[in-house]
Amino acid sequence: MKLTCPAPAKLNLFLHVIGRRADGYHLLQTLFRFIDLHDTLHFSLREDGVVHRANVVEGVAEEQDLCVRAARLLQSETGCVQGVDITVEKRIPMGGGLGGGSSDAATTLIALNRLWSLGLSRSRLMQLGLRLGADVPVFVFGENAFAEGVGEKLQAYPLPQAWYVVLFPPVHVPTAQIFAHPELTRDTVSITMRALSEWSLGERQHRDEHRLHNDLQSVVCDLYPEVASYIAWLDQFGKAMMTGSGACVFAEFASRDQAEAVLKQLPPDMRDQNGMRGVVAQGLAKHPLHDWVQ
Repeated sequence: MKLTCPAPAKLNLFLHVIGRRADGYHLLQTLFRFIDLHDTLHFSLREDGVVHRANVVEGVAEEQDLCVRAARLLQSETGCVQGVDITVEKRIPMGGGLGGGSSDAATTLIALNRLWSLGLSRSRLMQLGLRLGADVPVFVFGENAFAEGVGEKLQAYPLPQAWYVVLFPPVHVPTAQIFAHPELTRDTVSITMRALSEWSLGERQHRDEHRLHNDLQSVVCDLYPEVASYIAWLDQFGKAMMTGSGACVFAEFASRDQAEAVLKQLPPDMRDQNGMRGVVAQGLAKHPLHDWVQ
């Protein structure tokens, strides 16, 4: 038996650091938005209990791959004696703040819950996902969400249709480096979900422009000038912001045509050998595998 499943990227439409726990973890508030840029994962059932990644993923050793770790965690938690071959087709840039590794792990949990006939609930898969990384639960949750805590306290947050230009600066930003930086703002005033619900596109572009932001962005821009230059270029066309801990940046548009027109203007020095260093992506209402778990 085989399954082929998408693992969508996410954007942080804002990301505030509002405090720090005694154990060093940062307290966050953010708004997660799924987009249709995705990795594709292939799962082939094995009866010998072996979990194996069937292809090479550049820069990620098999034993460190979150897909492999997710599969083995499921085995150990359920006593499952079946195994799997996993093939990972990467489209989401690594180290870009788009949640690719976390999304791959979540898709693995969801897919193997079905492939291995485990019957675990969504809440149980989310608990397991948190052991793999703070961003994994939202992908299992499967809906655009307002998040608090370290990112694991989630409330569904419906978002209107939108299109995004997502640019990929040619740098890999280590998350730990940014969160440990002494210049990082850690005391942004928290916002309530009710206040966030009053936020509209027009208000965001004016009154809320400085209130809703990414606290990590200024640190990343100081350390990685390439990110600052991509934000400055994209900001000509709409409010540009970095997602997650970077390096990817995005701006929102009302239509695909508007977004594609902007991407076509990307200057030559921001293009890679394939002629592009970015994509147009549609915002998703839900994770493509949302209905696979209850």
